[in-house]
Amino acid sequence: MAEAQNSTVGSSTTAGSIAVAAESTVATRMSAPPSFDVADFPVPHGREEEWRFTPLERLRGLHDGTAVATGDGVKVAIGTPEGVTVETVGRDDARLGKAGTPVDRVAAQAYSSFEKASVVTVPKETVLTEPIRIVVHGEGGVAYGHQVVELGAFAEAVVVIDHTGDAVLAANVDYIVGDGAKLTVVSVQDWDDKAVHVGQHNALIGRDATFKSFVVTFGGDLVRLHPRVAYAGPGGEAELFGLYFTDAGQHQEHRLLVDHNVPHCKSNAVYKGALQGEGAHAVWIGDVLIEATAEGTDTYEMNRNLVLTDGARVDSVPNLEIETGEIVGAGHASATGRFDDEQLFYLMARGIPADDARRLVVRGFFAELVQQIGVADIQERLLEKIDAELEASV
Repeated sequence: MAEAQNSTVGSSTTAGSIAVAAESTVATRMSAPPSFDVADFPVPHGREEEWRFTPLERLRGLHDGTAVATGDGVKVAIGTPEGVTVETVGRDDARLGKAGTPVDRVAAQAYSSFEKASVVTVPKETVLTEPIRIVVHGEGGVAYGHQVVELGAFAEAVVVIDHTGDAVLAANVDYIVGDGAKLTVVSVQDWDDKAVHVGQHNALIGRDATFKSFVVTFGGDLVRLHPRVAYAGPGGEAELFGLYFTDAGQHQEHRLLVDHNVPHCKSNAVYKGALQGEGAHAVWIGDVLIEATAEGTDTYEMNRNLVLTDGARVDSVPNLEIETGEIVGAGHASATGRFDDEQLFYLMARGIPADDARRLVVRGFFAELVQQIGVADIQERLLEKIDAELEASV
């Protein structure tokens, strides 16, 4: 393993028997309380638990208030099937912030700095057969944004959010999933090499509703995303999937929190990453909080990392905080390692050249996640992107 930290961590829990890793800590208990006010968060210095892995000097001023929005930040285009409503609203709209409150200074800065927000609404009982597509294209400047996607009761939709171009962007995205509704979100970060993107994703899941999230990160100089889930009623289910390919010099950080705050809900998180090149740095923090009121919770989280070259570094920290023993199950796992030499040998012994064998192993590593996306053009694009990343390293 090349500079891999926390390479294998695991614990499991069943009802009546609680086991938490000895070094497990939940960052949410160690940071400032959530707030919409930037002044409630001190300027980070890098020693704080929630910032200790992030190279602050590469945030381009998003963390200390010196990044000023410009007119050439990003352009947003939203394409929707028939029946979907798209609104541009002011800061006083009651739906803004309903799904969650900023938990760090950059998220609070984003909330305080945007001028207009987009709200995409799928009416109750509407079942979409085509995805909603949101394209965020960087124009080279600094931008702050806010996006809301709301599904009415028993509605079903797929949303694809595509980030491209060059920008310094801080944004909050809210997903409000009504009772019995089903929402799948695919967020692709395919930025140019110099882009900086810091985002907080808040999902509020209604009674018996289903939320499935795919976070896919390839590009950018620094990408730091904070997906968060909370439940508005019992019976909710959340699946959080992630895929990242970290190249030389890139910093990609994904910090998850699932707050089981009501009874009889489920969550499952699976993130997989591959790293190559000097200075490639991936960070995965998986926090699951099971509150005292959340009896009957069933949760699991897993992170897997494949280190392809020397000089890459992974920090992987799964955390569980459990306040009740009346749960169905809870567990977490993390592993980081190199190629499986046996797999490579098996393929090469059957006449497959080394580079092709390497590509097949990495494709197989990611295939489980890519196949679950369910949007054909996105799946094809991601596999082509993986192949291109591997070609560049040969």
